[in-house]
Amino acid sequence: MTKFVLVHGAFQGSWVCARVARKLREAGHDVYTPTLTGLGERSHLVDRAINLDTHIQDVVNVFKYEDITDAILCGHSYGGLVITGVANEIGERIRTLFYLDAYAPADGQSLVDIAGAETTLTFLAQAAQNGGMIPPIPAAIFNVNEADAAWVDSMSGPQPFATFVQGVHAGVDSAPVANRTYVFASENGGDWFVETHARLKDDPRWKVHAVPCGHSIMLDRPADLTALLLEEATR
Repeated sequence: MTKFVLVHGAFQGSWVCARVARKLREAGHDVYTPTLTGLGERSHLVDRAINLDTHIQDVVNVFKYEDITDAILCGHSYGGLVITGVANEIGERIRTLFYLDAYAPADGQSLVDIAGAETTLTFLAQAAQNGGMIPPIPAAIFNVNEADAAWVDSMSGPQPFATFVQGVHAGVDSAPVANRTYVFASENGGDWFVETHARLKDDPRWKVHAVPCGHSIMLDRPADLTALLLEEATR
């Protein structure tokens, strides 16, 4: 039995991980799907002061209070920043870092540092108009499958801009975790992770996969994602 911790991306919540979590549990594994503060079913706690450190602490506390060790820690999209921060705090509890079409930051990098000036200016304007919050990005932009796109839009909520501005204290190369896997969604609707995929695909420290689907791999290809996660259970 392996322990999996699945961390969702921006604007969403643990609901987006439910299909894969169910498949992993049916295979006999323990699965934890924390929702980050201010999002999903914790949206009643949303506040402009919530930052990346808040979300890192959310996941660190799951490890602490559930007594999780030797875990496979998966982060989707913005969740890559979160799991990087977690790994640099409690890396001894993690077997594998699993980046799911996600940011894999260097020391001190934030989401806006990686995303670039044009995206940063857009987020700045949105935050100024919405009390420090970024409205959810439509699912169609991320090429989410047609059957799920409207549901994803209905479930998504605003993200505190501070979570995008604050950088990790230490990057993925500093994390004391031996196993690293990256899964790239090759039809995700944009070029947000093309550079990351190109940087890691020939790095011998990483296992890298490409899946031909939209950004929300856990919705578009849940069986394929489950299979990739289960590979890590035997690593």
